[in-house]
Amino acid sequence: MVARINIKNALVENFYYNENKIEAAEAVCLMAANYPKNLEDLTQGQRLKMLQKRAGLNEDIKVNSVHVSLNFDPSENLSQDRLKEIASDYMQLIGFGQQPYIVYQHFDAGHPHLHLLSVKVGPDGRGLDTHNIGVKRSEPARKSLEIKYNLIKADDHKQEQQYNLKSAYAAKVQYGKIESRRAIANVLEHVLKSYNYTSLAELNAVLKLYNVMADRCNETSRVYQNNGLLYRILDTQGNAVGVPIKASRFYQQPTLKFLEERFALNAAKRLPLKGRIKLATDRYFLNNGHATIPGFVEALKREAVDVILRQNDKGILYGITYVDHKNKAVFKGSDLGKQYSAKGIQERCVQSAPVAKGGGLAIVKNNTEGTRAAKEIGGLSPVNNSESSGPAERGLLEILTQSEQGHEQLPYPLKRTRKKKRKRLSDNP
Repeated sequence: MVARINIKNALVENFYYNENKIEAAEAVCLMAANYPKNLEDLTQGQRLKMLQKRAGLNEDIKVNSVHVSLNFDPSENLSQDRLKEIASDYMQLIGFGQQPYIVYQHFDAGHPHLHLLSVKVGPDGRGLDTHNIGVKRSEPARKSLEIKYNLIKADDHKQEQQYNLKSAYAAKVQYGKIESRRAIANVLEHVLKSYNYTSLAELNAVLKLYNVMADRCNETSRVYQNNGLLYRILDTQGNAVGVPIKASRFYQQPTLKFLEERFALNAAKRLPLKGRIKLATDRYFLNNGHATIPGFVEALKREAVDVILRQNDKGILYGITYVDHKNKAVFKGSDLGKQYSAKGIQERCVQSAPVAKGGGLAIVKNNTEGTRAAKEIGGLSPVNNSESSGPAERGLLEILTQSEQGHEQLPYPLKRTRKKKRKRLSDNP
């Protein structure tokens, strides 16, 4: 068994995430513990109100939502009664046995799993201690329950791989599969407060990975002029399908005003997160003498970084955006530095591209004319700016035989500093 605990200020979002799964026939509610009524006598609103009422006993505790997932081996076939017992014992062992909590069984993954939702405010208004709860309480509880219920034990070092705990939010939205507003809401719940983006374009770089887009419409539209925002579902070609939905209709209230506040917060939070993308990029070009754009994209994907290429109608690359799923950060290439922009990446590919010369191979290192050479030999498309294309009358032979003017694009942190020679002191000054 694997237990994962998420504590944050998202009680309503977590509640509706699970309830939306029920409406989509991807989950059932197994129990509502420590409620004044039985589960079958409670409405959806009453289930939420009980948690909100308890959380309201201490409004100073902002981070009050406790969302747990208990994950079991795919080979285990556990009855609902057994799942209820495991959930009750687990909550008791981590100190939440007397709290109101709801237990959901989800069917949206390849392994059996539960979601447990509660709050960290006690009946006396005091906050329950959750400091280091994963190590101090959850892990001992997990090991105890594995023995008690004869569950398959999780390898502490391979939990993620063993159970493939892929987020339920991470599936692409398919138009018509479930109701559009619920489908978009699930994606927004995963993205809005998790990723660090500083513009609508950067947010869309993430949302489009899940076939969703935030749209302000054109500048003459009523939506744009009233600072409105619509959310749309996209098909596999990136075209909008179905009816757009106003931001105000989602429980997260992901309006333009809300996003602009997030932009300001994220700008500071993402600053320390640049290094991982830059290091992965530099490592690829350092280790590949025949670098290509597709190879670069695939290499970073293995590092959990999606590279979004922006091209015009003619297929010319003019922009690049990086989505780091591990650090939950989004960057335009130019924000990382010139070497990581669309132009910089293409130039670094050109520098390592082998071209025919006198029966052998020559490496093009002239940044100004190199992109033109790559195009003429069937290489990369040129960058869309005046500095990257040479005069039309110059041929490939002239480009390859001219003197080198560029400098090797080795990242500064990887450059070796030249040691200064120490002067010997003469015996007779």
